[in-house]
Amino acid sequence: MRLLLTSDTHVPVRAKRLPDALLAEMDRADVVIHAGDWIDEATLDLFEARSRRLIAVHGNNDGPPLRRRLAEVARAELAGLRFGVVHETGAATGRERRCAERFPDLDVLVFGHSHIPWDTEAPGGPRLLNPGSPTDRRRQPYCTYLTLTAADGALHDVTLHRLPPRR
Repeated sequence: MRLLLTSDTHVPVRAKRLPDALLAEMDRADVVIHAGDWIDEATLDLFEARSRRLIAVHGNNDGPPLRRRLAEVARAELAGLRFGVVHETGAATGRERRCAERFPDLDVLVFGHSHIPWDTEAPGGPRLLNPGSPTDRRRQPYCTYLTLTAADGALHDVTLHRLPPRR
């Protein structure tokens, strides 16, 4: 099962449109996971229309219309793994411990908010994945997203994709 993980798209505030590479990955993915901060409903509509299956949450920058359509936390079982999605997990310091305590029943937790790619394992808790942002790199050298394969209760080929600078 091929998964695309993204977050913090911030369209049209941080970018006028989504990168072509992200859209192409969306078409190839069996499941698309978005960890919040959409900004406008048109972007959510686009993801819903193009994704075979979308698992998504709202973020701190998403207003009432998006909050009505999306939960704060989403959960799904995919290829024998228990996934969770949330926008914010708090400060980097202590993140693994906090997430293991808050989500002891998950194998993988996808989160956003910081725009900083993250891949760690919480002792006794879930693997934590943040895909960064495909549109707003903040202090990072690149805009990013993640792809991976889930099969037989394991993650494979977890790949951070760096996007070329916007023109």
